[in-house]
Amino acid sequence: MGMLMMWCASVIIGGRYSTIGSHCKLSESGELITCLNEYHLFLLLAGAFIGYSHSFLGVVQNMYYVSFQPIQQYNYLRFKGSLTMVVKCSVIQALYSARNFTVLYFFFGYLPKTWISSALNLQIDSSLQPLDSLTGLLDFSLLYHLSISGTFLYLTWYITILLFRIYVTEAYSFPVQSLFTEDAEQCLPKVLSEKNTLVMKFLALQDLALLSQHSPSRRQEVFSLSQPGGHPHNWNAISKECLSLLSELTQRLVAHQDAVASNGRIKSQSASSDTKSGSSGSSVILGAEDLPETPRPNMPLRTPGSVFLKSSVGGMHGPLTAPFTPDLDSPFSSPAIRRLAGQQDPQSPWFGSVQSPHVMRRGPKLWSASTESQTNGSPPPSPATLPSPPPANLKPSFLTQWLQNRREQVKSFLAKRVLIVYLFNKLPEASSQALFADSQAQIWALQGLSHLVAASFSEDQFGVVQTTLPSILSFLVVLLEAVDKHFKLPHASSKPVRTACSVGDSTFKTLRFALRAALKTAIYRITTTFGEHLNAVKISTEHRKRLQQFLEFKE
Repeated sequence: MGMLMMWCASVIIGGRYSTIGSHCKLSESGELITCLNEYHLFLLLAGAFIGYSHSFLGVVQNMYYVSFQPIQQYNYLRFKGSLTMVVKCSVIQALYSARNFTVLYFFFGYLPKTWISSALNLQIDSSLQPLDSLTGLLDFSLLYHLSISGTFLYLTWYITILLFRIYVTEAYSFPVQSLFTEDAEQCLPKVLSEKNTLVMKFLALQDLALLSQHSPSRRQEVFSLSQPGGHPHNWNAISKECLSLLSELTQRLVAHQDAVASNGRIKSQSASSDTKSGSSGSSVILGAEDLPETPRPNMPLRTPGSVFLKSSVGGMHGPLTAPFTPDLDSPFSSPAIRRLAGQQDPQSPWFGSVQSPHVMRRGPKLWSASTESQTNGSPPPSPATLPSPPPANLKPSFLTQWLQNRREQVKSFLAKRVLIVYLFNKLPEASSQALFADSQAQIWALQGLSHLVAASFSEDQFGVVQTTLPSILSFLVVLLEAVDKHFKLPHASSKPVRTACSVGDSTFKTLRFALRAALKTAIYRITTTFGEHLNAVKISTEHRKRLQQFLEFKE
């Protein structure tokens, strides 16, 4: 796409940039032949480079991440306010791309020029200065047209992204209920449960947050009862979907905290099912201490080696062990994992023995022929079968030590390079940002629920909200505890650095702070509205103590 747009720009510029072939004269005979127009080729390759840079930066800077504005504006006003930033970023990015491509063409421009000239059977005009040289690139007319064309490309792409964001995130009002059954799919409770089209779900949650704050007539429709029957179907569907979103976020936070607490240690695949199963089996004990038996599910017993091996019986991975199977051939795998995986040292006394789940390993022993023969009555093994221990005083050679030192120096040098760390290491706050990347839905759910609950204190004539008020308060308190524990983790409270000029949307990096603020605001909104009446709500003692802190404004 970048090459096609740059071809259109070169045709519009005209002159020496119009076509890829130009007439030239041979120095010997003086006849006219068709030669390669390197100026046209330069612009085409620059368009391809700019297109690749735009695609790469679109992934790195999250240009295709769509965020909803907290304050709604008219489309024209929003476009007008963002146009200056778009033009500025287009010019700056075009200059950066022109600089990078010029340097790249200086070193490697001979390769595409030779390949295209031979493929199209075009001669290279030797009377002109080649552009892959310093004097050829110091052509201010060429650099000027390159910068202007690059700005045109970036401006076109950035305006397309801006218009897409404006019209996709435009607020839409869904009907709460309909008198006709064929329009039931377009009502707010039904759209909130949408699973396939997430944009529709986000628009419905945005509409819920707006109607709960600014539309008393639509709130009455939420609190209304169905006729006939007298059931609060609207409120039940809306509250159920909002609570499911909060519960999903809570589960993600708890799972992330468990993973961080384990510090990368591999957990048993039956750890989650141990509390549910009443059956008990044999336990494998590694170490010198005797541990109590742990309940095991009704499944075939596995040795420590069979749990971590890459292929089980029949060559099939288990459904739970496959994601946690370590790479035993990797140089970064620890010796402990290799011992558990069954890769034993040939010089180990356990080499060649049967690995049974009933075997209890203890501390190291001193093996002797007399004790072995007394234990199982077997004849003592011959001294030839016992492996000889390696000499303890053997030191590595000078060359080995020198190579190890140089390897460590290279490792430490590469670890300090920002690009190497970015490509091969995970950023410290990346996992925290990924957990809250789509938490705008939970923020709207919190705002909608809290405003509806607060409005029900005076507007709910049938008391439909009071039936679900205990569960709402419990969900909010549980989510608050999970969020508080998450912010105690390293790098969870660090705020990202703002970029000077970028069309990419970085609001997802600060959504965790917005969620925590929206959660506390929602609880304060409910506690200040109901006050001491919350003491009559049936909730647990721990949750009541936490809500009491909000009632006393101590949070």
